[in-house]
Amino acid sequence: MKIKKMVCSPGLTGFFFDDQLAIKRGAVADGAHYIGKPLTPGFTSVRQPGESVAVMLQLEDNQIAWADCCAVQYSGAGGRDPLFLAADYIPIIYEHVAPHYEGREITTFREMVEELDEIRVNGKKLHTAIRYGVSQVLLHAVGLKNNKLMCDVIADEYGLTVTNEMIPIFAQSGDDRYNNADKMIIKGVPVLPHALINNVETKLGKKGELLVEYLEWLVKRIRQLRPEASYQPTLQIDVYGTIGQAFGAHNISGMADYLEVLEETAKPFKLRIEGPMDAGDRDTQIKCLSELTAEVDRRGLGVELVADEWCNTVEDVRAFADAGAGHMIQVKTPDLGGLNHTIEAMLYCKEKGIGAYQGGTCNETDRSTMICVQVAMAVHADQILAKPGMGVDEGIMIAYNEMQRIIALRESGVR
Repeated sequence: MKIKKMVCSPGLTGFFFDDQLAIKRGAVADGAHYIGKPLTPGFTSVRQPGESVAVMLQLEDNQIAWADCCAVQYSGAGGRDPLFLAADYIPIIYEHVAPHYEGREITTFREMVEELDEIRVNGKKLHTAIRYGVSQVLLHAVGLKNNKLMCDVIADEYGLTVTNEMIPIFAQSGDDRYNNADKMIIKGVPVLPHALINNVETKLGKKGELLVEYLEWLVKRIRQLRPEASYQPTLQIDVYGTIGQAFGAHNISGMADYLEVLEETAKPFKLRIEGPMDAGDRDTQIKCLSELTAEVDRRGLGVELVADEWCNTVEDVRAFADAGAGHMIQVKTPDLGGLNHTIEAMLYCKEKGIGAYQGGTCNETDRSTMICVQVAMAVHADQILAKPGMGVDEGIMIAYNEMQRIIALRESGVR
C-alpha cells in the first residue's frame, strides 16, 4: 500500500508557549497572563497560545492516518529548537517532507521513520516537532496498512510484548497545586501531584520549609479524600532545581539531609523528587545527580530521584543512565523528535535497570498523547504523564481511556 498524499492543518495544543527566559528574568504573572517583554527569539509575548500542526496521510485505499506535530511549553529554551508556529512550519513540511513520502510504498515503521533524521533544511535537521508528529503519522499508517494497533506494530518491529496492565499515570497540577491535587486524589491517580515547585522564595522556601508544609498538607489530604484505604499513591514533586539553589547544587550532603526530611514528611507514601538541582550543563548535572543518587542509596533512603534537566535527547538519556544519575529518567517525548528515539531511550533505561518515565509536556494534543500511550504500552513504561493541559481531568481521561481501549481490544483478540 502506498501513501497518496500528505495534508497539513494548523491546530492548538492543550496549553501555552511560555518564554522561560523572560519569566526567569522577572516577567510577572497576572492571572493566566504574564506582564513583561519577551526575550526568546520568535516570541511576541511572554505567554502565547500553543500551536500544533496536524499531519494527515491519505493512503492508497483512502484510509487517513493522522497525528500532531507539537513542541514543549518552554520552546527555544535550554538548547531546544525554536518556537513552533504553524504558519512557519507547514510550508516546510509541504516542501521538504511531503515529497519524500508521497507515492512511497508503506514498509516498516523503523525504516520509514529513520529517514526523517536524514532530511535537511538549510543543512539542519527538521524541527523536533515535525519529526515528532511525522513519526506518529508514519506509525499510524503502518498500523492501518497491516490492520494492527500501533502498539502491536512497535512490539512486532522491536521484539517486544505489549503489556496487558495499566501503566501508572502521573498527573501534573500546575500552580493550582491544592485544588488539582484534590482532583487527582478523588480519581485515584497512581502518581501525583508534580506541584510545579519552581521558585525558592515562594514555593520551596529558603530552607525548604514551604515544600515540607505542602507535603504535610498533601499527606493529610490523601488520607481525608482517598476513595479507599488501599489507595497508596506515589508522591512525585518536580522542584526544577530549587533544592540545589537553596542548599547548593554541589552540596551533596546538605541536599541529602533535606531529602531525608522530605521522605519522613511524605510517609507512609513513597516519594520521588524530580530535578533536585540544575548544575548548569549536562556533564556537571550528570556528575552532581549521580553523586546525590549514590548518597541517597548509601544512606538507605527510600526517596527516588528523577532526572529531568539537561536530559533532552536519546544520547542524553543514555549518558544519564550509564552514570546512574537518578533512579528514574524522564523521556520527554517531543524533545527527542521521532518516536523511534523515545522507544530507544525507554528500552535503554529498562536495560540499565533505571525507571523509565515516558513524559512529555502539557503543551501537546489529545492525538499525540494517545499515540504516546500506544508506545508506552509496547515498551512497558514504568510511568506515563497525563497530558496535555493543566486542567488535570482532561489529561487523565485521555491517557486512562486509551490504555483501557488497548487492553480491551487485545483481550478481545484484536491486534
